[in-house]
Amino acid sequence: MNGNKESITALCGDLNGGAIIPQTEVVVAPPAPYLEFVRGKLDPAIGVSAQNCYKVEKGAFTGDISTEMIKDCGCGWVIIGHSERRHVFGESDELVGEKVKFALDKGLKVIPCIGEKIEERKAGKTEEVNKRQFKAIVDHLGDKKCDEATWDNIVIAYEPVWAIGTGVTATPEQAQEVHEVVRKLLAEMTSPAIAAKTRILYGGSVTAGNCRELAKKPDIDGFLVGGASLKGGDFCQIVKAKV
Repeated sequence: MNGNKESITALCGDLNGGAIIPQTEVVVAPPAPYLEFVRGKLDPAIGVSAQNCYKVEKGAFTGDISTEMIKDCGCGWVIIGHSERRHVFGESDELVGEKVKFALDKGLKVIPCIGEKIEERKAGKTEEVNKRQFKAIVDHLGDKKCDEATWDNIVIAYEPVWAIGTGVTATPEQAQEVHEVVRKLLAEMTSPAIAAKTRILYGGSVTAGNCRELAKKPDIDGFLVGGASLKGGDFCQIVKAKV
């Protein structure tokens, strides 16, 4: 929940100038009131995503937005199950799974998020929590869960809640450990081919200073960037982390 037209215009200028490289797919997720504004400002090479959507086409769900509204603004992506949606707004694993399935069925590309809280990590439940959250997403895909075309439209994001907005980043080793668990689980639930090609992003206090070390890990395919995305120069450096 950041930004206004003035600051967003400046950010779009930075991204158009420094965030377009052939090796990296870039998607930005502004607040819902600015989706169409951002889509009009950015180079078509950069995708635009909503930060959330609901699980049905329309109805009495005041304050939420639909997949059709997102597409009507010219945008092709949506983030679902972000840690703040789960832990601030109380979204359940079940709801996240339902929303992922609906958004995919309606033709959007989806970035579903998983991640543990600090008390869960301290209790040794990191793997258990992430497996539970991830399984709920895959299970809702039903007979499409082993369809490679379905996974062409899914980019998974691991974001440990304890590392979001805290300035504390998971070490490259901690992040890689969970990414490896998720990829192995994906192989078991779908196929090795799907697991090999599906991108898994790390999100949690990613900065221009730590992105390259994180990017060296074999199962970290990119980043879900929070606060650093508000700094155009820093974000452009993160875009180039794996180049």
